[in-house]
Amino acid sequence: MTFRIAPSILSADFARLGEEISQVMAAGADIVHFDVMDNHYVPNLTIGPLVCSAIRPYTQAPIDVHLMVKPVDRIIPDFAKAGANIISFHPEASEHVDRTLQLIRDQGCKAGLVFNPATPLNYLDHVMDKVDLILIMSVNPGFGGQSFIPSALDKLREARQRITVSGRDIWLEVDGGVKVDNIRAVAEAGADTFVAGSAIFNTKDYKATIDAMRAELAR
Repeated sequence: MTFRIAPSILSADFARLGEEISQVMAAGADIVHFDVMDNHYVPNLTIGPLVCSAIRPYTQAPIDVHLMVKPVDRIIPDFAKAGANIISFHPEASEHVDRTLQLIRDQGCKAGLVFNPATPLNYLDHVMDKVDLILIMSVNPGFGGQSFIPSALDKLREARQRITVSGRDIWLEVDGGVKVDNIRAVAEAGADTFVAGSAIFNTKDYKATIDAMRAELAR
């Protein structure tokens, strides 16, 4: 299995964001995870398409945009134009999940569906053919720096089983409280893509932290 480390720039120093992204990618990260919050669907306000467009020249790596906004459809084309490669959203934020997934793909991006701790996976029942990524939230969305919710491991196992049955190449991402000392257990539950914010950006040496995560994954 290919493992991907996706630093969440929500925990980066926004006064020097381009530099932070260059440094974390040079340290061995695979993906830039871009958290969009609207102070409506979640109780926080973060960044929009202008910031995505501004960071695009700083990396060749995929930009993985996680939309915590409601309604979601209107903003999707803006992020596609701003350079996003993957766009994921919460089913509760869409009136028609199938249509929103298709909208993302029509913009030339990979489409992801995000599941909060209390959101059941049965939203996947009829749309697996349009999903490129499943994101399991291991915290409640809205803020960085929260602790991992252990029940997310069961959800990851169930999502991995669904992916295996589908026979499709779907990434299984996890977001929230992932760090060096639990990344191995999270991988064993089925995740292949790991969002880590404060666990990377709050350390002095990004490369040492990412190397330690990869060492755990290789065990």
